[in-house]
Amino acid sequence: MDLFTFIKPKNALEGEDADVKKPYVPDEMWEKCPECGTLLLTTDVEENYQVCSKCNHHFRLNARKRIEMTADKDSFVEMDAELESENIIDFPGYDEKLEKSRQRSKEKESVICGTCKLDGIEVVLVSMNSEFMMGSMGTVTGDKITRAFEYATEKRLPIIVFSVSGGARMQEGILSLMQMAKTSGAVKKHSDAGLLYITVLTDPTSGGVTASFAMEGDIILAEPKALIAFAGPRVIEQTIRQKLPKDFQTAEFLEAKGFVDKVVDRRDLKDTLVSLLKIHNYGEVE
Repeated sequence: MDLFTFIKPKNALEGEDADVKKPYVPDEMWEKCPECGTLLLTTDVEENYQVCSKCNHHFRLNARKRIEMTADKDSFVEMDAELESENIIDFPGYDEKLEKSRQRSKEKESVICGTCKLDGIEVVLVSMNSEFMMGSMGTVTGDKITRAFEYATEKRLPIIVFSVSGGARMQEGILSLMQMAKTSGAVKKHSDAGLLYITVLTDPTSGGVTASFAMEGDIILAEPKALIAFAGPRVIEQTIRQKLPKDFQTAEFLEAKGFVDKVVDRRDLKDTLVSLLKIHNYGEVE
């Protein structure tokens, strides 16, 4: 594909010669880093695992891209793909929101679960999707995550969860909040079976997801600068009437306070996960 195409500019004045052609650069060819403002070639961003080459900003990934970057090639097998949310309490406008989210994300729900291999090691993999209602946790989301843990417990497999969420889905009321207890119960049974659970916190992880399964891993990793919170900083400042520390609720801040075990660059994440699995006697230790 040619880097530059020549077309008549959209803002050409009336009466200008229609045959005059001017250079035009396609918008999709470039991506602007929201952190440092650098214009990056889209192909360069793709090749760099969706990380800015200038400031190391980690762009958000959808669930499928996350799986593609993590699982061994062609090893992922999806579970419960047919499950999707319904307007169970007749919340006004919820049906329309669900349909828009399905069209935008091309997914049925805010989480994708399945089995895969990492360097040949079989694991259960859960990947939340910010493109579907900001990864909010409704009843189906909670059910899919719970079933993934139950499958991992039954098959005695380790489980890895990539969390990204705005919290519980208010359109499902108290039923969405119940998923906090439901998923936590499944995590406890998996732990009681002596199995490994690794959670990876990505930007943003907040609300009821943070207050439940996202922070219950045996090992808690996070991507650089990820926002990790229960309530947002403005809500906290208004409640306690104090100014919060710099970088409050970032992955690095939580690592310094002991809530996150390690902040890991996305480009090193798969190798880190494989090493942790092998240390815990999954696969062969090198």
